[in-house]
Amino acid sequence: MSEYKSVSKGSLKLKGVSLASKKKKKKDKERKRLEEQAMTLEEQAMTLEEQAMTSQNENGTKKVYVDKRTPAQISFDKIQEKRQMERILKKASKTHKRRVEDFNRHLDSLTEHYDIPKVSWTK
Repeated sequence: MSEYKSVSKGSLKLKGVSLASKKKKKKDKERKRLEEQAMTLEEQAMTLEEQAMTSQNENGTKKVYVDKRTPAQISFDKIQEKRQMERILKKASKTHKRRVEDFNRHLDSLTEHYDIPKVSWTK
């Protein structure tokens, strides 16, 4: 047992690395942006007093919606909504009968390679 008495117990200590220095958290920018949004929303709510009266709950406190999305997320959602509206309008422009006719025309244009082979057990 005397062989192990010189061994130090505990974690390893590395040169040039201090345990006291911690990285600074980057939540300040996001917090400031959210506070600015809340302030602008509160100003808008004050200018529209009638709408503010209707948005009060039983306790008399106002509900303020803070948008936590980034500008890139907001623009992405707008583009997605625009594309979805275009798809809806494109599908609504054709009737079911017209779509079936176009599909049949497409199937007629395909080669015989895509035909379903006939299967007969009795030849």
